[in-house]
Amino acid sequence: MMLATATLTMVPAPAALDEHGTALVACAHRDQECNWSLRADDDGTTCFSCRLTRRRPQADDAAALERLAETSKAQRRLLVGLADLGLPVDPYWRTDGGLAFDLLSSQSGNGPVTIGHAGGVITIDLAESLDAHREQLRVQLGEPYRTMLGHFRHEVGHYYQWQLVERPGGAFLEECRALFGDERASYTDALARHYATGAPAGWQETFISEYATMHPWEDFAETFAHYQHVLDTLGTIAHGGVRIDASALMGTRTQDIMPRTSYADVPMAVALEDWQWVSYELNRANRAMGKGDLYPFSIPPAVGRKLDLVHRIVTASTVPVPLVAPFPGA
Repeated sequence: MMLATATLTMVPAPAALDEHGTALVACAHRDQECNWSLRADDDGTTCFSCRLTRRRPQADDAAALERLAETSKAQRRLLVGLADLGLPVDPYWRTDGGLAFDLLSSQSGNGPVTIGHAGGVITIDLAESLDAHREQLRVQLGEPYRTMLGHFRHEVGHYYQWQLVERPGGAFLEECRALFGDERASYTDALARHYATGAPAGWQETFISEYATMHPWEDFAETFAHYQHVLDTLGTIAHGGVRIDASALMGTRTQDIMPRTSYADVPMAVALEDWQWVSYELNRANRAMGKGDLYPFSIPPAVGRKLDLVHRIVTASTVPVPLVAPFPGA
């Protein structure tokens, strides 16, 4: 099976057809565990996701290429989630400042790789796909949660704040500044202050994480990442037909909790109400397996208002076909 990018549906391989009856072929990186497809009449040989990867390890770096295969799974899941939200993914080969990924390894002998976003390019350190390496950093930085998908979702939050909020004429810029803070504040000073003194006392009342307290950019990116965490998990639960029976909630609810596949046409408060109960039960399930909470965060009212603004920005920015764009030479 492989994914038909235009429809985000799984199709049999080989001999698959797209929605127009055009033959589909597997991405040339199928040997690196890519399960996406492209049209047989495309000029290229790799799928939309793989083409978004602007820089990758050298062909003779076997260890880094193994990490690339693992990391690319998180990239593809990110893109499917963005498509589910209807957000435009305009690639770097089509527009200045378009989305691109540099997937490089700090363990390849070429120096450190700093995870971040600049001018549409998201850089990810492949070494973080190693559980031991990532867990060491998580503990060192005092974070409750650190995953490759989380990195992608955080960094794409920077990208969309730049694209959807900060561009000239952005309809949400002043509201964003009022809620998250003025992004024009010195990032260098904020970074130094954060690592010198840490988060301010009582940060839990207004921020989703300690890192979010550092600068308005990081607050928006962290909030945007959690927006994706919440809606993607609720959508997955909904597609599986799972619901929470109100009779099992000991009188605290009169109606069943029925997650939706999409919350685009309702306020964010509806999603957060469902998430309160779904995350509670998922956390209980994780504990039953002897693990920590699946979602080790709380969402106070102030963070709920930030998530609501992100939701309104997203729903005001949707496009009919998010991932389909001409490839180079097409």
